[in-house]
Amino acid sequence: MTAAMDITIRKAETSKLKDINLENLPFGRYFTDHMLEADYENGEWKNVEIKPYQPLLLEPSLASLHYGQAIFEGIKAYKNSDGEAFIFRPQDNFRRFNISAERMQMPAVPEEIFMDGMNKLIALDKNWIPAKFDHSLYIRPFMFSADPVIGVRPSETYKFMIILSPTGPYYSAPMRIYVEEHFVRASPGGVGYAKAAGNYGAAMYATAQAKTKGYDQVLWMDAIEHKYVQECGTMNVFFIIGNKAITPGLEQGTILDGVTRQSSITLLQEMGFIVEERDLGIDEITDAYKSGQLHEVFGTGTAATISLIKELKYKNFEMKFDVEKWKTAPMLKSWLTDIREGRREDKYGWMQKID
Repeated sequence: MTAAMDITIRKAETSKLKDINLENLPFGRYFTDHMLEADYENGEWKNVEIKPYQPLLLEPSLASLHYGQAIFEGIKAYKNSDGEAFIFRPQDNFRRFNISAERMQMPAVPEEIFMDGMNKLIALDKNWIPAKFDHSLYIRPFMFSADPVIGVRPSETYKFMIILSPTGPYYSAPMRIYVEEHFVRASPGGVGYAKAAGNYGAAMYATAQAKTKGYDQVLWMDAIEHKYVQECGTMNVFFIIGNKAITPGLEQGTILDGVTRQSSITLLQEMGFIVEERDLGIDEITDAYKSGQLHEVFGTGTAATISLIKELKYKNFEMKFDVEKWKTAPMLKSWLTDIREGRREDKYGWMQKID
């Protein structure tokens, strides 16, 4: 890490924590006492400050509101049984953030602002990390164009921020998934690999349509032939077929290089699985189901961690699973949770301690 930047800190006079029940937390509803804010102007980052969480004063002509030049990341912090705080693989999110920034024609955020600022912010609000199984502090770094100008071009000014939110489990129950054959999440040459805000807005209509049919999310297919698996909702997706764990490859740039995906690949290999990152067609999936070789299907992501899929519907064909008998996905989730909460050895150096 580069030398720490001088970050101004203004503390909140009182804490909101006394009014929040950390035992029953919806995702992304409550936010901690402080936030980080930095401005990009005239080719440099300035005004780096941690201050009380508060509304922003923005111009109606703000470029990001009109043209969607905005990116974000999702990271989590945890407490172990000794009350020590750790962040899970933040360097990977930092690298991915700037990959997204490059794709969206935005300035790179320096490591000393992103990493050191995040560490100082979490240290200040460390008491907000729930000391409870499968709970965490969700970390949301984001950046948006800040020019008060209506014009289709990259902005000259930007705002980078980090906010924090205590959270419980994202998907508490196994999901029913609808295989989407018409709408697409991303196409080759697009921004599917970037964590761009517009990717998520564009996905909402198809997801809403699936929910009217009784499903929780959609399984996205490729944009050209509509037969190769992409992502599941806002998650990466894995299929346990025979003795292999198969997940779509990243080569076409249509799939997010998920940090939980990377971690799952490592742990599945440790479990003894052959892990394949490749094109996976829906016909191969249905054939594996019919032959009894499709054992488990699950999504991976920062918010969801490991989310079990109990049903897939493709056309008129329903694939249903008895998730109570599953071993791999529950073990994977247990291993990840135990590493994050300090009950299992962090042999890969994934946890970064907050002083």
